[in-house]
Amino acid sequence: MNGSLPTASPSPLAEPAAWRWPPLLKASAAVHAGAALLALTPGGWPWAAGAVLANHALLTGAGLWPRSQWLGPNVTRLPAASAARGEIAITIDDGPDPEVTPAVLDLLDAAGARATFFCIATRASAHAGLAREIVARGHDVQNHSHAHRHHFSLLGPRGFAAEIGHAQQVLADVTGRPAHCFRAPAGLRNPMLDPVLHRLNLHLVSWTRRGFDTRDADPARVLRRLTSGLAAGDILLLHDGNARRCASGKPVILEVLPALLRRCNEAGLKAVTLEQVLPPRHAAPPRSQG
Repeated sequence: MNGSLPTASPSPLAEPAAWRWPPLLKASAAVHAGAALLALTPGGWPWAAGAVLANHALLTGAGLWPRSQWLGPNVTRLPAASAARGEIAITIDDGPDPEVTPAVLDLLDAAGARATFFCIATRASAHAGLAREIVARGHDVQNHSHAHRHHFSLLGPRGFAAEIGHAQQVLADVTGRPAHCFRAPAGLRNPMLDPVLHRLNLHLVSWTRRGFDTRDADPARVLRRLTSGLAAGDILLLHDGNARRCASGKPVILEVLPALLRRCNEAGLKAVTLEQVLPPRHAAPPRSQG
């Protein structure tokens, strides 16, 4: 049975402000400027080189930490108003997959739950009917890059703009709905990503807790990671693409999802889409009444 599309009207867009340097990048620029001056002093270059290397190590660490806020805004939980309503988001990455995704949709339908699918654009294009079915059944499709490149985090501004912008166009053409959220492949990035997302009006979205279901074939362990401390406002991560198979040969997500949805129901938590609760990055502030 098909669900209806979300009925909330889209928020009007505000004129985007200029991109702001995150504090860490401002500090990094200061470190480089100071190191350049220090290198000109007698015996100063080893200290300058050490400061620059330490700074780059910190930037690399921030990029390798998917939930880090140091390189720019990063949505790791739903907005406070959504959490107050007892809502959570189940996000499903790397599809659509013609074998796994239809079964996931059936499980969500049976529970009356909604989910957000972070789709790889090449897969959405190859399985366009399935991508459209995701939306038709009341879920939303968001941007998980064009080709899920393993070296995504090493790209520069042009590479990010091409990879993400191309995915935006493909997903909009396939589904008829523009994405307003982006998730980096494996959650890895570098300091050049956020200016591109700002220009494309995309939130970077990671997660509160993840199941590691592309690595772990034990559904019980995956479920435990997702439900230990589960609370309103959480963003959960599972995969319909690149899914590991459990001992029975069944994709792990298909073993985990029914139990996860039951736990959510028992806890009074409602699974909603990011489109329903997260306005676009440059949404205009709500008008005052009166």
